Amino acid sequence: MSAQDNKQIIRNNFEQLAKGNGEPLVNSLADDVQWTIIGRTVLSKTFAGKPAVLEFLGNFRDALVDGHIHIHVDNLLADGDYVVAQGHGEAMTKRGVPYNNTYCWVYRFGNGQIKAITEYLDTELVTRAFG
Repeated sequence: MSAQDNKQIIRNNFEQLAKGNGEPLVNSLADDVQWTIIGRTVLSKTFAGKPAVLEFLGNFRDALVDGHIHIHVDNLLADGDYVVAQGHGEAMTKRGVPYNNTYCWVYRFGNGQIKAITEYLDTELVTRAFG
């Protein structure tokens, strides 16, 4: 697949997530995907394999008032097997703490599926919002 094809997959994933539809994201993840959240927070680690990623996403969703972050994509760049998305989001935790973070996701594709994601975010906000 081309860089533009990969970019369109990410664009579609975010468009569908904004509508509450996570199926395109789930379908675009390779079975052996690795999702790394940087830093030293309660969320920071590498989730290896689709089941681990889906478990993490489910637990994260359960910690939010309406079950998801309202993400706004600011930039989407693609080169070869990589797509980079910059964005910001708004959410409220069930603990009553606003979770309005800024993100940069680096996606690596292989055979038309997401093989790896590295997520950069405000780690201090993660600690404040989730402990």
